[in-house]
Amino acid sequence: MAKGHRSQIKRERNAVKDTRPSAKLSYARVSVQKACFVLDAIRGKDVQTAIAVLTYNPRYASSVIKKLLESAIANAENNNGCNPENLYVAECFANKGPTMKRVRPRAQGRAYRIEKKMSHITIILDEKK
Repeated sequence: MAKGHRSQIKRERNAVKDTRPSAKLSYARVSVQKACFVLDAIRGKDVQTAIAVLTYNPRYASSVIKKLLESAIANAENNNGCNPENLYVAECFANKGPTMKRVRPRAQGRAYRIEKKMSHITIILDEKK
């Protein structure tokens, strides 16, 4: 069990900031499972290789993730002063977002529910040592 009051523990945990360049896309209209197929292909690769993989990947999520990766690279250059040749994809993950519920009319007056899923995609870059 941790020592201290809950607010003190939270304050200490939030005091440590992650300074690695990153980019986050909220409410992407792609399911988490489909986004993770593409994210698994670029995890750990250097930035140039990751862009090449995303360019020729036929999945819809790859075009969304490519724009997000280019945004993370721009953040690294402008905010952290990093050299793009030294960057690699340290972490990338997709979290579940809200689900839009729609109704599809079916035979004999029935209605089936269609769930349009969303995800929050995050890419964190880091410099090679």
